[in-house]
Amino acid sequence: MSKKETFFNYINEGNITKSDFIAVGAAMLDGETITDALVKIPLKTLNRHGLIAGATGTGKTKSLQVLAENLSDKGIPVLLMDIKGDLSGLAQPSAGHPKIEERHAKIGIPFESKGFPVEVLTLSEQNGVRLRATVSEFGPVLLSRILDLSDAQSGVVAVIFKYCDDNKMPLLDLKDFKKILQYTTQEGKAEFSDDYGHISTASTGSILRKVVELEQQGADLFFGETSFDTQDLLRINNEGKGYINIIRLTDIQDRPKLFSTFMLSLLAEIYSTFPEQGDSERPELVIFIDEAHLIFNEASKALLNQIESIVKLIRSKGVGLYFVTQNPTDVPEAVLSQLGLKIQHALRAFTANDRKAIKLTAQNYPDSDYYNTTEVLTSLGIGEALVSALDEKGRPTPLAATMMRAPMSRMDILTDDELKTLNSKSKLVKKYNETIDRESAYEMLNKKIDLAEAEDAKKKAILEKEALEKAASKQRNTTSSTRRSTAMNPVIKVLTSATFIRSVFGILTKVMKK
Repeated sequence: MSKKETFFNYINEGNITKSDFIAVGAAMLDGETITDALVKIPLKTLNRHGLIAGATGTGKTKSLQVLAENLSDKGIPVLLMDIKGDLSGLAQPSAGHPKIEERHAKIGIPFESKGFPVEVLTLSEQNGVRLRATVSEFGPVLLSRILDLSDAQSGVVAVIFKYCDDNKMPLLDLKDFKKILQYTTQEGKAEFSDDYGHISTASTGSILRKVVELEQQGADLFFGETSFDTQDLLRINNEGKGYINIIRLTDIQDRPKLFSTFMLSLLAEIYSTFPEQGDSERPELVIFIDEAHLIFNEASKALLNQIESIVKLIRSKGVGLYFVTQNPTDVPEAVLSQLGLKIQHALRAFTANDRKAIKLTAQNYPDSDYYNTTEVLTSLGIGEALVSALDEKGRPTPLAATMMRAPMSRMDILTDDELKTLNSKSKLVKKYNETIDRESAYEMLNKKIDLAEAEDAKKKAILEKEALEKAASKQRNTTSSTRRSTAMNPVIKVLTSATFIRSVFGILTKVMKK
């Protein structure tokens, strides 16, 4: 048996599946594509997470597109983080090309052109379904980790949430949170000290600065109502295809704090609301995080620990997480060890550090008798990748340098008119794009402060009135005394007059003569 035949059998035997799967391409040997040596990913293992990596221009985005559209075809909803804005073409069928037909003939999979149901979501004021969450939904622990607070500051946040719960004050947006922060050390200082303990202005000032920093990256657009219901990510259209939900993040590339905040809140919400699935035959939802280094590079240690915990636990909810980045070293080791599927496109060795990174990357893959992994990593062409997946029993499938299949949908973005048409037909746009600003902590505290000020003003007015009345009474008494004194003056004048005195002396003289 020739080496080629042995390799063909090796790949096919290692990719036997009893249940449904996605074929991503055909294995290659010595630069030649081996037709029908299909590299398969069982649907059952897609909740074991994965990585798509490779240098710029090697085909990462197209591999993501292939996975997303095949998942949709299988009735599995998808959520994509579209940082570069080049994934909206999933909504339209591919225009086709002779080179695509040639590629698929080599692979052994007939090429089919088709579009998929797409929902465009946004964190900002771009066109699409607005994504929002309330501060209350974050909770004190998650909010503290996002703000990278100290233990003492986290305690202050916990007290604030407790106060709002006790007083039925909804914390909806950052305006609410900033108002309650100021209230704790100003108008409400005595109230907080009596019921919850002393809160220092230094702590609230530091927290406020962190909130302002987050606000400057656009978080004020994200926090608020109407909150996005994660169940709306699980929609299936009338043809049985899962919706591909694309979050357009083209305008927040320079705001990684907002991106990581949103991602962590979304994962936490999914984990808390989705039911336990265990090892089901297919995932409920698959999430692709493009430019994943934006999450990890800017994340604090506490935030990284939170992400790692969710990655480990969310699998049981039937959710698969796929990180898309240039180099596997962009992903923390604790997360990387949890990733069952790895699609590694070419890496470029321009520097000594690049070569070290390639050697480290090669060690993440199973040993193979057919490949020198380190060499293959630098020699892969565009649209080719090293693929290592898990079989239905959770064992690594044979490592295969793979000629990846082409996307069935358009490999380009939608035009502005196409995007407008897509959004005009969206039921979710109508559901979420109305801004609601109902009475919450901000308004309630302002009312409380106004009432307290009105009460103080009333007390002050009463005191002033009493003081005026007292002064008026004193004035009346003084006036009355003055009047009495004035009434006696004529008598005194008569008694002390010279005439009266002479008369008295005259009478006394006559009496004495007698």
